[in-house]
Amino acid sequence: MTEPILELENVSYTYPDGPVAVDDLSVSVGRGERVAVLGSNGAGKSTFFLLCNGILEPSAGCIRCGGRQMSRKKKDLIELHRRVGIVFQEAENQILAVTVEGEVSFGPINLGLPMEEVEQRTADALQRMGLQGYGDRSPQYLSGGEKKRVTIADILAMKPDVILLDEPTASLDPENVVRLERTLDQLTQAGIALMVSTHDVDFAARFARRGLVFVHGKLAADGPMETIFSRQELLEQAGLRKPWIWQAAEELHPGEDSYPMTMEQFSLWKNAADVTARGGN
Repeated sequence: MTEPILELENVSYTYPDGPVAVDDLSVSVGRGERVAVLGSNGAGKSTFFLLCNGILEPSAGCIRCGGRQMSRKKKDLIELHRRVGIVFQEAENQILAVTVEGEVSFGPINLGLPMEEVEQRTADALQRMGLQGYGDRSPQYLSGGEKKRVTIADILAMKPDVILLDEPTASLDPENVVRLERTLDQLTQAGIALMVSTHDVDFAARFARRGLVFVHGKLAADGPMETIFSRQELLEQAGLRKPWIWQAAEELHPGEDSYPMTMEQFSLWKNAADVTARGGN
């Protein structure tokens, strides 16, 4: 992993009514990483995101961003909100302005930036999300996929180091899922670290290189996706299944340590398996 951008060290969080949502969590994320955050409902994934962004204050432990420990002082919280952005599952809960341009410019304005820079950041974010010409439109009348792109543009205008996405494929049709995956590819190529909380293990397998698995508020696993999906007991504890492509390959050739997780990997794997079956001829 590259030098950490965001670090949580021995972080715990207990809600006021008593339940421990995150228990003694230590994890770090480096520039350009693609991380899937997996687990059943109530496992601690959402609380983890809110801690990363500074919305929630840890009951114990510390959070560092760019190597510096973040306090609860206003200056530190603003810095953490800017560098670690959240895209919530329901776009309607995040979009507040009456126009797309007003929505995307809201964050930079609140940073106290000069209007010239606000306008430049807004235009750049809209362009990166393919929303040129949408500035004067009302978000209310956009499609689900377009609203999702607006919420990501919101965060991009803040020039973050890390973006947290909560169930980004929820309510998206297949065409918009493909478009979203292309967007995520572009963001990681630009050096932005992405952490995606999702129940869609097929999407997670295509997207992520590393997985964090939460079980009852604890980090039960942190490692390559291939390792996570090879651990049947872990999957059962976390309420997860193997990706469909993995399962299909496992049916064809049981007993291997790992299996493909994308169609491209499946094609290469099947060709190699066919050659082996023919004796290498």
